[in-house]
Amino acid sequence: MAHKELRLILKAVRAFLEQAAFPTIPSTSRSPLNSMKHSAYILASLFVLATSLGSVRMGNGIMTFDTVPGWGLGPDGKSVLGSTHGSVVIDKAGNIYTSANKGVVVFNPAGKVIREFIDEEHSSIHDMEIREEDGVEYIYGARNRGGVGIKFEALTGKIVLTLGLTNESGLALTALKPTAITIAPNGDIFLSDGYSSNIIFKYDKNGKYISHFGREGDGLKEFHTPHGMTLDTRYDPPRLLICDRNHLPIGRLLHYDLDGNFIEEAATRLYMPTSAAIQGDYVSVPSLDGRLYILDKNNSVVSVLGYNAHPGDSLYRIPQEDWVEGIFAGTHGSYWDKDGNLYVQDWNIDGRIMKLVRVKW
Repeated sequence: MAHKELRLILKAVRAFLEQAAFPTIPSTSRSPLNSMKHSAYILASLFVLATSLGSVRMGNGIMTFDTVPGWGLGPDGKSVLGSTHGSVVIDKAGNIYTSANKGVVVFNPAGKVIREFIDEEHSSIHDMEIREEDGVEYIYGARNRGGVGIKFEALTGKIVLTLGLTNESGLALTALKPTAITIAPNGDIFLSDGYSSNIIFKYDKNGKYISHFGREGDGLKEFHTPHGMTLDTRYDPPRLLICDRNHLPIGRLLHYDLDGNFIEEAATRLYMPTSAAIQGDYVSVPSLDGRLYILDKNNSVVSVLGYNAHPGDSLYRIPQEDWVEGIFAGTHGSYWDKDGNLYVQDWNIDGRIMKLVRVKW
């Protein structure tokens, strides 16, 4: 942020405090109230400086993180992504893949773009998972605009499998609007039709339809926008962890077994959870209201990152010039690297991805 912009912000802070609800007293008074106003100005100014120029610390305990200002931006300081409504995954080499409306962009850990898959077939991937098979890393994607699930080589972008509507399901559907995808240990693929039928489809590793489950509603065993999904490896055997984003009253996480049977509500009262990423005994769950929850194996919230006090403010339509370091908006995707750092994507008109470095105590 330029010095001129900082001066304007600090001037606005001073003007706000002058209009704040402090009792009227002579300007020459040395009363505690004048000292309070002066102290408030200093604290507000320090906050502006911290959030504009440097890293912001967030979270608590072992789940405390520092932001990395400017990570992933181009040489001109602008986002290289274009609008984002997608996901993040990381390969064995530590490279970060994030999906934007235009396609998939790959960064190295320092935030430099190393390759891209920019074409119609890789566009509008809403969710991704990465998996090694026979020594090759593949990315599975739920491609919302195309109405399909895809599988492609992480290194080359070559698409090797496409999943779509099938008559074998017996459902009278005309199109899919997939929002999430994940893979069982045996290679079976789960594709959530979260923006349309609220049904989750199961295919074998070759893309052959096996079964489906779920229906729309706000009942215990019904889905209201199954927006995110991952394989929950915190348990043995692994199970599906599903982000039932719009389920009333406020949104929840669900566990289902790999045959599509309901197990439990894992967590409730998470406002609009969008996706989930597992590392060890912890899961990161972005929320569309501008925060990211971290839950332990008991599915208790142990840390909240990027808290946004005004979650309804525009969400997607916050341009880059209005981004605030350490404050999320429309938080949509996340992924852990091997060191426990997090990469977080916002649903954003200009395309926002952030790196959060885990604090080592």
